[in-house]
Amino acid sequence: MALVLILATVPAFGQSSPAKTEASADTEAIPGIRALMAEVVDHQKQLEKIRENYTYRSFFTDEEMDSNGQLKKTETEEREVFFVNTHRVERTVKKNGKPLDDHDRQKEQDRVNKLVEKAQNTPAGQPLDGQETVSITHLLDIMDETNPRRAMFRGRSTILFDFAGKHDAKTHGVAEDASKKLAGTLWVDEKDRQVAHMEAHFTDNFHVAGGLVANVQKGSSFVFDQAPVNGEIWFPTFAEGRVEARVLLFKGMHEHFTEKDSDYERFTVDTETGKAAAVVPDVKK
Repeated sequence: MALVLILATVPAFGQSSPAKTEASADTEAIPGIRALMAEVVDHQKQLEKIRENYTYRSFFTDEEMDSNGQLKKTETEEREVFFVNTHRVERTVKKNGKPLDDHDRQKEQDRVNKLVEKAQNTPAGQPLDGQETVSITHLLDIMDETNPRRAMFRGRSTILFDFAGKHDAKTHGVAEDASKKLAGTLWVDEKDRQVAHMEAHFTDNFHVAGGLVANVQKGSSFVFDQAPVNGEIWFPTFAEGRVEARVLLFKGMHEHFTEKDSDYERFTVDTETGKAAAVVPDVKK
């Protein structure tokens, strides 16, 4: 779970490199994984400001299943996503298909205003609200990367490799502890040096606070997709997870969630007072 969040944040956008012909791509040596991921991070830093010119919609569906795999409850939420000083900000606009009422809409706007102000005063690249992050460099230190190869993915050449956490790696914090119990495959777009697709799963049970808070079960899995937008930036398009867990020692949790992202638009943020956070789509000329 932690790795999905890390990769959803770190390589969310990038700069195009000179195009390669299929013939040259086939014969060119595959770069080392550490060097490849360093390029992904470098492209992120170059285009952080471009990301702040965009907003998009995120539609989240959470399905709770019973122990037999039968659907118990479905909840949906539609969010507007934008970025301030490199930080992701989400505004909920609908729940279970219905727009927020006046009271909840004002409450949500107040929350977003405070978050925007906090984002403006938090150095770029630092997490908000005490969230943990792991640098790509350190992530590679606690994982083994194997079998680098090329493959076409949705009509584009990608470099993909398998990864698996080192169970004996020294880690600090929840994000690192979770990462070393993950394994999967990562697809990197060869032209744009962007993470195009990721599949990951837990290879062992993962205990949060020694299992007192939660125990995520082995086999819980995640998928993450990105795609180019307007020829200048990459954004998330889809994420999916299947989680088996036990929460607070008692409650068993069986969840299937999806997140579908769309409606990418350029916008401006009116922060004249530092608290407005009004999203205004660009007028196309």
